[in-house]
Amino acid sequence: MTEQDHGGDRPAGWYDGWTEGPGAPFDGRPAPPDDREYRTLTYEVDGRIARITFNRPEQGNAITLDTPVELADAVERADLDPRVHVMVVAGRGKGFCGGYDLSVFAEHGMDESDVKVDRRGTALDPAVQARNHDPRRTWDPMLDYALMSRFNRGFACLLHANKPTVAKLHGFCVAGGTDIALFADQIIAASDTKIGYPPTRVWGIPAAGMWAHRLGDQRAKRLLFTGDTISGAEAAEWGLVVEAPAAENLEARTENLLERIARMPTNQLMMAKLAMNSVLLNQGVANSMMVSTVFDGVARHTREGYAFQQRAATVGFRQAVAERDDPYGDRGRSTHKG
Repeated sequence: MTEQDHGGDRPAGWYDGWTEGPGAPFDGRPAPPDDREYRTLTYEVDGRIARITFNRPEQGNAITLDTPVELADAVERADLDPRVHVMVVAGRGKGFCGGYDLSVFAEHGMDESDVKVDRRGTALDPAVQARNHDPRRTWDPMLDYALMSRFNRGFACLLHANKPTVAKLHGFCVAGGTDIALFADQIIAASDTKIGYPPTRVWGIPAAGMWAHRLGDQRAKRLLFTGDTISGAEAAEWGLVVEAPAAENLEARTENLLERIARMPTNQLMMAKLAMNSVLLNQGVANSMMVSTVFDGVARHTREGYAFQQRAATVGFRQAVAERDDPYGDRGRSTHKG
């Protein structure tokens, strides 16, 4: 047996990754297979960085039934890949994510024809969930929870992954888009990004339950009691994002952050994340997710929620949203100072 090389003869040998340097744990092992493709996002490994990019730009990267499954799969790939030290989640097109594809749910019910995984006959069966959202039928809150809790489990992979996760926001990150971003370890946003959860005005509660954990109760309530949005710059002032550069500098500032994280040894990153997560999880993140997901279901099955759903079915989702938001002056990037 040869003596293990701990790098004492090499300057800064501790910066070797799991695949680099003599005696590395994965020395001589092949790279993981890279043949999976997704419907809602793209995945690539660039050196020590895994890049996950939502790829439905024409739909504002709106969330579908495939999104949480594919996001969780991509994050797991990065987490298990010894080459990867950090992963970044971004959105292609005009914004990060505009929330759930509610035009489908609100106008037509769930469509089982455009789902990658066949879920017929399960609690995720689109036809069954559509029946459960029919105002003429009795609503079963636990059947609703069986669906929505799985969206949250998929998005929470950003928090529970062993390695650091970064959310890069631009354009807009609203409604369900925040359910994804607020699970990331680091959030960096262009200063003009629109961030918030307008559906608290009717037909929604942020199911991820992360707002108070990220902002504290008063500032979280300030946004959720009104459905107001804040800009990326305001989010940085409040501590919701770690940095908010001008839009033209977002790429450079994000790459700087990623490169600095990626330079760290993987095991150091994992230990630091686990140590910090222990504090966050002890605050009751799991309980917040459960309660908020149940209340999100309730919000969609109140008298007011049914009124919104029926209005969307009658005049279209965009018009219903305009009627919901126009009294608040939501055309700009920020409304909380209005």
